[in-house]
Amino acid sequence: MPDILFIKTSSLGDVIHHMPAVTEARRHFPEATIHWVVEESFAPLAALHPGADAVIPVALRRLARNPLAWSAWHDFGAFARRLRSRRYDTVIDTQGLFRTGIIAKLAHGERHGYGPDSVRERAAALFYDVQHAVPRGDHAIARNRALAGLALGYAPEGPPDYGLDRAALAGVPRTPYGILLHATAQRAKEWPEAHWIALARALEGRINLLLPFGSAREKERAERLAKDLEKTRVPIHRSLDNMARMIAGASFVVGVDTGLLHLAAALGVSLVGIFCGSEPSLTGPMGQGPIEIVGGKGAVPSVEEVLAAVARVTAVASLSPMAGAGR
Repeated sequence: MPDILFIKTSSLGDVIHHMPAVTEARRHFPEATIHWVVEESFAPLAALHPGADAVIPVALRRLARNPLAWSAWHDFGAFARRLRSRRYDTVIDTQGLFRTGIIAKLAHGERHGYGPDSVRERAAALFYDVQHAVPRGDHAIARNRALAGLALGYAPEGPPDYGLDRAALAGVPRTPYGILLHATAQRAKEWPEAHWIALARALEGRINLLLPFGSAREKERAERLAKDLEKTRVPIHRSLDNMARMIAGASFVVGVDTGLLHLAAALGVSLVGIFCGSEPSLTGPMGQGPIEIVGGKGAVPSVEEVLAAVARVTAVASLSPMAGAGR
């Protein structure tokens, strides 16, 4: 049976966009051993995918932040030894960066990646034994699936399957709630705070709302937004696997272009994506649940547009904002 190594390390959205490629590889090779190299902070989420036999965490971000720290190099050395302790039949770098090309070079096995006209960083292609042409203008999910299919000898078919079980992750239904994903690392993608407050006030008369965060700056923003709202609260910080469980139980999600929005799409949660500084045709959320996209690069949507989109996705899902969570 083939041994397959996938390399997709970060960021959160990229990791989620890679999940359908893992699902498809498992479907075509049910007896294969599939390992996945991923940034350590995203490892708990990748480990939720049933198609991955093992997740191999790597601390590239920690090493980049502290290049002189002995502990970071010690951990990277341990990672390299673990990676090289096994020979793989096929190594597939779907990230296409110079640093992930180096990881591919460290691994034992035939190395596959994007060709120089398809890869994100041209130097990465130097590390691959086999280079594949995949259109750069395709959606990230389609690119991942196409590269995996070319490397493993099959043609991707059907809609993307992220391999995640929403019902199992959501657990026992609780008091219905919606989630507002207000935070993003890129300021150009942010929606104005006044808009979030107006949206929450319009929704919280019908349902409880949560404002999750991932950093100290995002926590401050969440607390600032929730300060004058009645049924909107800031939950405790969660690991990504527990964040997935919280999102799985939501009645709906409204969010800017951030990794957690793609996680909601992967789980099939009804969602509205607010785009202000990025192009949804390249990285927009894709999933089996109702999805509405408002705005676009350089086009900030109004509160009214977002509210109308929430009404549409909840109606399509046979839900209202008062419906039970996790349905």
